[in-house]
Amino acid sequence: METTTNTALATVITPSDLLAHWQGHRGLTRRVIEAFPEEAFFNYSIGGMRTFAEMVMELLGIAAPGTKEIATGQTVELIEHIKHDNKKAKILELWDQATEDINAYWAQIKPEQFQEKIKIFGQYEGTVWSSIFYFIDNEIHHRGQAYVYLRALDIEPPFFYER
Repeated sequence: METTTNTALATVITPSDLLAHWQGHRGLTRRVIEAFPEEAFFNYSIGGMRTFAEMVMELLGIAAPGTKEIATGQTVELIEHIKHDNKKAKILELWDQATEDINAYWAQIKPEQFQEKIKIFGQYEGTVWSSIFYFIDNEIHHRGQAYVYLRALDIEPPFFYER
C-alpha cells in the first residue's frame, strides 16, 4: 500500500466546515447565556466554581483574539476581564461582535497554516489546529458547567445537540 504526505489527501474536515462546527457551538453557548436569569448569570456558583459570567469573559478573551493572532501573526495579550457593566445584554453584544470577528479573521487563515507551530497569546505552544480545538473544547467545558448551574436553578438548558 502506498503512503503519501499529500495534505489534500489527509484532509478530514475543511476549514469552512470547522468554522461552521465552531459557530454551531457558539450559537448554542449564546442560547445558554440567554437562558440565565440576569442575577444568577453574574452571581450564581456551585462548589467554588466561577460564575458563568466570569467563564464567558474567559471565552471572550480567547476566541476572537486568538483567531486574530492566528490570522495576523501578531501576538495578543490574553485579557479575561472585559467591561460589561453587569448587564447580560452587554455580554451578548460582546459575544455577537466576537462571532463577527472570528468570521472575519478566519477568512484570512490559509489552510496550510493549520499545521504550523504557534505560541498562542505568547504562552501556549501547539499548532494552529490544536489551538483552535482548545478554543472549542474550552467553550464546551464551560458550557457544561453552565448546564449544571441552570439545572440547579430549575431551568431547562437548551438541548446540547441543537447546534
